[in-house]
Amino acid sequence: MKVSTILDHIDSGHMALPEFQRGYVWNRDQVKGLFDSLYKKHPVGSLLVWTTQSGAAQFRGEKALAPGVVKLLLDGQQRITSLYGVARGKPPAFFQGNKESFTGLYFHLGKEEFAFYQAIKMKDDPLWIDVTGLLKSGFGGLGSHLSKFSQDPALSTAVADYGGKLGKILAILDTDLHVEEVTGEDKSIEVVVDIFNKVNSGGTKLSKGDLALAKICSEWPEARREMNLKLEEWRKAGFDFDLDWFLRNMNAILTGEAKFQYLHNLPPEDIQEGLKRAEKAINAALNLVSGRLGLDQNQVLFGRYAFPVLSRYLDRKGCQLSVQEQNKLLFWFIQAGMWGRFSSTVESYLDQDLALIEDLESGLDRLIEQTRLWHGGLKVEPGHFGGWSLGARFYSVLYMLSRVGEAKDWGTGLPIRKNLLGNSSSLEVHHIFPKAQLYRKGYSRSEVNAVANFCLLTKETNLKISDELPETYFPRVEESHPGSLASQWIPMDPELWKLENYHRFLEARKTLLAEAANRFMLELLGGDDTLLGASAPVDEIVSIAMFSHGGIQTEDEEKTLQELNEWVVQQGLPAGTLMYEAADPVSNQPAAVFDLAWPNGLQQGLSDPVAVLLNEGSDLLRLAIDRRYRAFTNIEDFKRYVENDILALTVSTPGVG
Repeated sequence: MKVSTILDHIDSGHMALPEFQRGYVWNRDQVKGLFDSLYKKHPVGSLLVWTTQSGAAQFRGEKALAPGVVKLLLDGQQRITSLYGVARGKPPAFFQGNKESFTGLYFHLGKEEFAFYQAIKMKDDPLWIDVTGLLKSGFGGLGSHLSKFSQDPALSTAVADYGGKLGKILAILDTDLHVEEVTGEDKSIEVVVDIFNKVNSGGTKLSKGDLALAKICSEWPEARREMNLKLEEWRKAGFDFDLDWFLRNMNAILTGEAKFQYLHNLPPEDIQEGLKRAEKAINAALNLVSGRLGLDQNQVLFGRYAFPVLSRYLDRKGCQLSVQEQNKLLFWFIQAGMWGRFSSTVESYLDQDLALIEDLESGLDRLIEQTRLWHGGLKVEPGHFGGWSLGARFYSVLYMLSRVGEAKDWGTGLPIRKNLLGNSSSLEVHHIFPKAQLYRKGYSRSEVNAVANFCLLTKETNLKISDELPETYFPRVEESHPGSLASQWIPMDPELWKLENYHRFLEARKTLLAEAANRFMLELLGGDDTLLGASAPVDEIVSIAMFSHGGIQTEDEEKTLQELNEWVVQQGLPAGTLMYEAADPVSNQPAAVFDLAWPNGLQQGLSDPVAVLLNEGSDLLRLAIDRRYRAFTNIEDFKRYVENDILALTVSTPGVG
């Protein structure tokens, strides 16, 4: 089927997108690549459509389908949406995404390359052609272009050549794409989704949550939009959740079960009521977790997959808990996060825990006891703080202890509390023993970035301390604000403040942190240590925390990356994150540490995620590529990418606000 015919079918309502499909996720690099391939007549793959009756079709968007038989795109959404967006100059009716990804595509007739509009680069060069304008005018518009070239002495000799290249662009609409069809009355939505997943095995498969949402949207079309609005509210508050997570909470509240299949047969009015109840319960849970535990941002929310249990319990109690109930529920939440209760087999453990809280009288005690039996003990040991990097689970515990206890800032002597500091971004992670000094002494990145070498300080205090050694600045801090060192679990033996005793300092501080964690746990339990049980195994949690690899290795490397980051900012682009934690998508635990990264791209939503990896092995490079990062191992290559591919995206496209 010709591209032009496919686009016409979308306009007429004979082709659409099934409801279960995710939104448009391509960026400008991918759009350029598609048009480059079509221009060169390279294969771009076939399409897969589901041919069904329009009356029964569950489709995306508000535009009505044509009567009779329609085709729903199963495989090819990103390609067809890109083609439609560039050819028509607007997104299709089913579009959900960032339309700037395909707005402002140009083609250079001399270099034969596609690029997105950049005023400085293109305004004085007549060989840059607006692809959308050309495709909309068709072959009838060729004359105006060729006439303009023939009147320019510098270009007139190549008019025929330019005409041929313009014709090749127009011929993109005549490209035949092979279309395979899924037909038959036996093709239920479950069967079609299974086919989609098999065909799309190289991309992101549809989850069970996608299927559940598709069925919900078939009877309540506004469901996806309503849920996305709630997710955006939480995102603005610092918590990044997805639709699957929201659905899991709603499912737990409505059915008491973890598996999405229990949502399938509920009437739309129950789903609508469930969404309201889930929003209320999740808000209550977030208020508890952020207000009582200080876990007030996405990075430190290590127990997010425990939320369906919190939501179910809170909903059944009308979101009105006694202080004792709040404390026990939070105790369980912390334990589930520390030991990775839901890092795998999420549904199985959720079902176990949801069943326990059906008894509102003894459910919380049974929940805690089940967790203790599962893990073999709930007491924290010093070795649990043996991990490194900001992604280690026990960094979240350190953050929590700093926010709920009497931890004080070393510059002001004030408690580190949200109500005093405002937004949590006012806090920064401070390396107690400065990185530069440790790297100079030959310590490895895991030693430099040990959790026990972290504390939270205000930005101003962090800058003032800079790279001073503890033996220099600790006495000054203690003199100005007595007790503030001990409030952050600093061992008070001055010998341990010396650089040569760094390892001894870490061991002593891990002991103090473990004692503080256990004191807080006992406080939540009202002093009843029978529920706390024995010490938890150490080896498992250490091995998980130490699984991370990569990261800055030397002082010189860190300086190079900081200078590179400053260069990026000078180009008018956002700063990247040094020592960025790349989490495993299933367990949400650290899988690697990227030296410098832009997880949302240098232009959010318009370009690929980017990572700069210096002096790293092939395993880390492969891991970054598997996570769809554009990885660079060379500074100059990265700079060329920024200059040639990204800077064009920072200038407004003509006609676009």
